[in-house]
Amino acid sequence: MSRTLYDKLVDAHKVCDLPDGDMLIYVDFHIMNEYTSPQAFSGLDTKGLSVWRPEAHLAVVDHVNPTRSNEPHDTASKLLIDNLEANCTKHGIAFYGLGDPRQGIEHVVVPEQGLVVPGMLIACGDSHTTTYGAYGALGFGIGTSEVEHVLATQTLRYKRMKTMRVIVDGETVPGVTAKDIIMKVVQVVGAGGANGFAVEFAGSAIRGLDVAGRMTVCNMAVELGARAALIAADDITKAALKGHAHSGQFAFKGENWMSDPEAVFHKEVTIAGTDIEPLITWGTSPDQSVPITANVPVASDYVSPKVKAALERSLKYMGLTEGQSAKSIEIDTAFIGSCTNSRIEDLREAAKILEGRKVATGVEAIVVPGSAMTRIKAEAEGLRDIFEAAGFEWRPEAGCSMCLAMNDDIAIDGERVASSTNRNFEGRQGRGARTHLMSPAMVAAAAVTGHLADVRDFKQETST
Repeated sequence: MSRTLYDKLVDAHKVCDLPDGDMLIYVDFHIMNEYTSPQAFSGLDTKGLSVWRPEAHLAVVDHVNPTRSNEPHDTASKLLIDNLEANCTKHGIAFYGLGDPRQGIEHVVVPEQGLVVPGMLIACGDSHTTTYGAYGALGFGIGTSEVEHVLATQTLRYKRMKTMRVIVDGETVPGVTAKDIIMKVVQVVGAGGANGFAVEFAGSAIRGLDVAGRMTVCNMAVELGARAALIAADDITKAALKGHAHSGQFAFKGENWMSDPEAVFHKEVTIAGTDIEPLITWGTSPDQSVPITANVPVASDYVSPKVKAALERSLKYMGLTEGQSAKSIEIDTAFIGSCTNSRIEDLREAAKILEGRKVATGVEAIVVPGSAMTRIKAEAEGLRDIFEAAGFEWRPEAGCSMCLAMNDDIAIDGERVASSTNRNFEGRQGRGARTHLMSPAMVAAAAVTGHLADVRDFKQETST
């Protein structure tokens, strides 16, 4: 019987079927952060339970910590961080805290430590755990009660999902990145278009991405409503598994971690790679995007009253005018970071745009490497020098930073941010903050012009 990659992964981890139609699945590896774990440990203490397999868990500090220093910026943050460290010490769980050379954003740290391989099942109290699908692994976010359950039993109750395959075929034009590809997918499928689905990405445009690009794609699959995202393992995947601190710790043999040729999906979507341009979001949902060469939508162009109402609400919040050119949108802040786009590959692409240029007057520009190891590598390559010469603030510590308003990097009411992050909801980066999602290179282009700009123009300038 032909099976999808998703079904192979679920079948490989099923412990047993449950009477209500769900199943019990085994979790190979579990990741925690300081924000979503405290209640779970309290639950263990109340029940008198211990952690069954401490070696199968990792805790990092990334959500609430500052990135200007390795000292918590307020009492509440310090309490969360200290609590996580104490619980990890008590239960013998590896902890990458502030000042640790391995610390960073969880979905950056785990791959660079070699803690993910094809065939794994990884759970974490964070929705963007879908990132690990880039390796042919099944990753998904879980709630606090589930965190407690996996700590105590290394298992979870699970319901098998429907499957969707998104095929992106054809060569993309210069300037189009993995971020643009997934933003196009979100635009086409819709912000809730994959609710209840595990999404597998396929096609030549996907296969042509390096693992960092594949992680960007799988990371933002959450914005489709998907709880799981997958890309078949191949030679690019295998090459990315070598040379890390924990390479070889996990290995899952006996399966070809890709969908069988005759596998049938519940739904399929095909997108032409040649149709994708560098994109920016104009609204307050990740699917409200347009090519940088286009204009903000006009409400009268839409028949559906619901769509019109959503468009008008987004325009009002974002302070934009119907039909306004995307390139005319001026910014206050440029931010490069997050679990979506803070890897060394992202920093290199932004640096290519920034080299020899200056951030526009009045623009605050910030770059936060996704981990201490990424920062060290970037500094060794001279990237820090390029960013700082251009006028970017180079943060010395890793963390989620301005991706979400959980730390001291909070945008003020009305502040307009060109951001390499994954979400642009109302208040995501701070109350009243206006977020425009785009690739790191596009953020760099916006920073030096003072408004949203086409990265392809910069590449042409560079080549002449």
